[in-house]
Amino acid sequence: MVTRTADGRQTGTQADGRDESAHERADRMWGDRLQEIRVAQTGVQILFGFLLTVVFQPTYRRLSEADQTLYMVTIVLGATAIGTLVAPVAFHRIVSGRRIKPEAVVRASRLTMLGLFLLLVTMTSSLLLVLRTATQDDGYVPWIVAGVAALYILCWFVIPMVICLRKAPGRDAGAGD
Repeated sequence: MVTRTADGRQTGTQADGRDESAHERADRMWGDRLQEIRVAQTGVQILFGFLLTVVFQPTYRRLSEADQTLYMVTIVLGATAIGTLVAPVAFHRIVSGRRIKPEAVVRASRLTMLGLFLLLVTMTSSLLLVLRTATQDDGYVPWIVAGVAALYILCWFVIPMVICLRKAPGRDAGAGD
């Protein structure tokens, strides 16, 4: 049962088993998002840093036109992944104190999901570029890259979505987020 205190604060057990107000929940979820973003940002920024150095290597000019195009696409994907993963931080800074944290959490989650998708595509594109360059053989490289991309998709999106569908409202909700 949910009740309100004299100051209007919501108390009691929520549907997910937590005893927190909507604002406390938004604060907790915001902290969770920031931790998730920190992990993803580090990886994409390191990858992007390495990618930036490729064009300055003497061997870059020896890449085929297709591989140079693939490199440029990969760089743009990496830049957009970084921008999208940093966006929730800028978003929070701008809307902070405006009493819209629950909405900010939703928007930040969407930006993070987009950033993770762009990171997936950047990593896949990077792997394709490196393996094409390293092997000089396009026969099996696309299969390896497709397998790695499928693993990313499975671990990052499919398994979490299956778990969410299994724990849909009306079922044993457990401890929530």
